[in-house]
Amino acid sequence: MFRLVVISTICWYCCSALLAQATNNLAPGAPGLDAHWPSAAKNGFGTATTNASKVWFTLNDGVMTEVYYPRLDVPNVQKLELIIVGDKVETESDDTNHGLEIVDSRALSYRQINTAKSGNYTITKTYTTDPQHNTVLIDVQFSTRTANDVYVYYDPSLNNSGMHDSAWSSGDALLAGDSDIASALLSSSGFATSAAFSSRDQKPRLSYDRVISSGYFGTSDGLTELKESRLHAGFTAYRRAGNGNVVQVAALQRLENSDGNAVRRFTLALSFGKTPREALRAARASLAKGFPRARDEYQAGWHAYLKSIRHVETGYQQQFNIAAMVLKALEDKTYRGAMIASPSTPWGGGPNANEPAISGYHAVWARDLYHVATAFLAIGDRASANRALDYLFRVQQKADGSFPQNSWVDGRPIGSGLQMDQVALPLVLAYQLQRIDAHTWRKHVKPAADFIVRKGPATGQDRWEEKPGYSPATIAAEIAGLVCAAKIAMINGAEESAKAYLQTADEWANHVERWTATKGRHGDGHYYLRITENNDPDDGAHYEVNSSSLLVDERAILDAGFLELVRLGIKSPNDPLVRESLALVDQLIKVDTRNGAAWYRYNHDAYGERPDGGDYDGRTGVGRLWTLLTGERGEYDIARGDLTGARKRLDAMMLFANEGMMIPEQVWDRAEIPRASLDPGEGTGSATPLAWSMAQFLRLAVNLSQAKNIETPAVTKARYLESPAKK
Repeated sequence: MFRLVVISTICWYCCSALLAQATNNLAPGAPGLDAHWPSAAKNGFGTATTNASKVWFTLNDGVMTEVYYPRLDVPNVQKLELIIVGDKVETESDDTNHGLEIVDSRALSYRQINTAKSGNYTITKTYTTDPQHNTVLIDVQFSTRTANDVYVYYDPSLNNSGMHDSAWSSGDALLAGDSDIASALLSSSGFATSAAFSSRDQKPRLSYDRVISSGYFGTSDGLTELKESRLHAGFTAYRRAGNGNVVQVAALQRLENSDGNAVRRFTLALSFGKTPREALRAARASLAKGFPRARDEYQAGWHAYLKSIRHVETGYQQQFNIAAMVLKALEDKTYRGAMIASPSTPWGGGPNANEPAISGYHAVWARDLYHVATAFLAIGDRASANRALDYLFRVQQKADGSFPQNSWVDGRPIGSGLQMDQVALPLVLAYQLQRIDAHTWRKHVKPAADFIVRKGPATGQDRWEEKPGYSPATIAAEIAGLVCAAKIAMINGAEESAKAYLQTADEWANHVERWTATKGRHGDGHYYLRITENNDPDDGAHYEVNSSSLLVDERAILDAGFLELVRLGIKSPNDPLVRESLALVDQLIKVDTRNGAAWYRYNHDAYGERPDGGDYDGRTGVGRLWTLLTGERGEYDIARGDLTGARKRLDAMMLFANEGMMIPEQVWDRAEIPRASLDPGEGTGSATPLAWSMAQFLRLAVNLSQAKNIETPAVTKARYLESPAKK
């Protein structure tokens, strides 16, 4: 039985035993064409519930895309798919119609069904991970009406970059290396040593050298050579490609169809380890276990998790389950509590992926983590919420009490911006989780609260990570954070600190309208601004819209961030200024899609696809609709007692999800469809799934069932809404 092995490791030249046969036949065309991360619009994402298996997979366009190992901030794969050669050379991603099924509604289990546009063949692939090994298992069924040569195409991008990889072959192994990560791709009995032979019973006629190759992307890889070769006769079996964008291709057994319907079934195992041998052992162990057993173990883990959490109405339960499991899966297994924003790089992250990416969205933001943790708390997973807070306090928090703009999962800061809501929201979470012990107060709560008093209420960046100044959303978080910190301070006998926090919070609550609301540019109304650079919202100051060259009067830009004043218990939902601002928001930035109403972050936003539907390029984008804002509006509806309105928002969020029930960051806002990948009210090339969006769905679903927003801190509500005279 022939087995294909793909291994990636830190230094290919140090594995002498495996390299004995890989000393010549160097591929030409180094370093290959530029690497590019695939679309961020994932419709499948999975991992085992165990910490023993530190591998995560993503799916889109009918193929497997980024695979993360050993942490959720380290992607190592660009694409793994099949090549089919008949009258022409075809690939799954380009030449088939893609379908996706959720195999088990109580597990992150997916099946891709790719049907040739010609109708000649169908490829069915079911995915799982082995809970005991760093292995992704793919059960493949290939059915064809014609004789086809079939190849595996594997494009590693090791250690978060597309270049600087090396690849070679040795015996039945394909090896590739970069940094300290190794991978191994094995087949069950489906691979053969030849790309072409005349019948099932005959032995292969072509030599080994004709069926395995390691080359450079776009110049000497097997797919490029197949397309360029005469009659698609094959490709040169290059044994080695060094320091470039490498691609590995190997042949499967040719299918004969004497009965008119040839079918082959096999399992692929993509495994990872610190060394090639470790990865290879994992792949062999997982194949020996077998796909059915591994799948059963995988699904059993997710079944057990879902039994431990809250249930909601039947009509929302499947989406609720998927959202809960995705949030659980987005937690790193080495740095517990580190839950990334998304397993994706929106719009590919830039002109190429040759060098290590800063992070894409596979990093940790304190704000997103707060929303994820409150969702965990809402669904009854208090342990995960507490791990999130532990991570915020023990890993991310700086010595001065602040938090980084975002970080790698090990806590290393990435962005340098100061976002004051990210300093405040962990304090709200600490209060909600009743983390009121003396150590938490002294080491974490007090430093953060003191920092807010010193640096607030202005922020270096608002919650959209763009502008400095006075933001209603940020000030709401700061007020709530200080009131929650004051309660924890009182419990720990720190009355002077508590008094200082409450005095500051009250002052800011009394001034937030004067600092951030204007009677400016939009008619005669009085309304909250998105942000004002100083504390004078009526001075007509101009600023440049982020990622564009547009200069605007700050009085012309609105968002719905002031709703945080309601959600966090500082303003009544019936406050006249809130209601007046909301009417203007709906006039300027609301769009009714076929899936329900959605809102832009703010008018004149530039963070989204270009006008022609092309990828966001940092210069000429147009902001699209954000799904989480629909959830925020639903929580406002609940605050004012409109459960019917809240249900409409929850229904819309469920409809915004794709076929894999992944809720995106943004959805397309136009009736025009400039590109096939865009549809009104459907996800764009931005991050999918977005943890914040999935968390917002979960929280809204639970809040609707309880007829109240359970994440609203009782202390802020009591202070500012129920008995304001006590201030």
